[in-house]
Amino acid sequence: MRTTLIIPTMDEIDGVKAIMPLVPRDCCDEIIIMDGGSKDGTFEWLKENGWNVQKQEQPGIGNAYRQAHKLTTGDVIITFSPDGNSDVTRIPALIDEMKKGHDMVIVSRYLDWAKSEDDDYLTSVGNAIFTFIINKLFGGSYTDTLVIFRAYKRELLDRLEIDAGHLTYDAQISIRAAKLKAKIGEIPGNEPKRIGGERKMNPFGTGVDIIKEIIRNLFWKPKTRQGITGA
Repeated sequence: MRTTLIIPTMDEIDGVKAIMPLVPRDCCDEIIIMDGGSKDGTFEWLKENGWNVQKQEQPGIGNAYRQAHKLTTGDVIITFSPDGNSDVTRIPALIDEMKKGHDMVIVSRYLDWAKSEDDDYLTSVGNAIFTFIINKLFGGSYTDTLVIFRAYKRELLDRLEIDAGHLTYDAQISIRAAKLKAKIGEIPGNEPKRIGGERKMNPFGTGVDIIKEIIRNLFWKPKTRQGITGA
């Protein structure tokens, strides 16, 4: 099972300086960083320190992932936040869980002992509400539908036809994977506080976009394809 770690960046100099030295370069078969046009030296620092960092062609985290997918060869793709919100020590457990035959595994901030130190009241309630709605409407059993930190099979991603351009990317994957009845697992993982920089997510604007995504996907139907649980 070949693994690829994808890390999106956009003005994350404080985060990458703190987090990237903690990422073992052999934790995955390949690591690719997609930079969305940083102006604070993030791109240059990553280059100077020997990381494979590419300039993003279109804005939006979803577009960063799609561009990265074309450059990678992993059977399993892991998405990871470099701003401090993703706990690098959970990467081995995430890979081990994928080896059990899951199509996707989420590092949940709300499962068992895990907690989010970055949540405020609004984001905590919003995450709970959207997870409840997605579970009810699409047959999921998630505890966390919006977190970036997760792993999924490349063939699952192909089947889901993900086209979200920005912050609804992870919600769309969660919705469509549940609707497909893919084999989905979760492991607990804390979400530490963000390190420096500004949060890219506007709770109200992103919330409206997720509502639109939920409505749009009520009418989505997957392609017929072998190799995915539930096909």
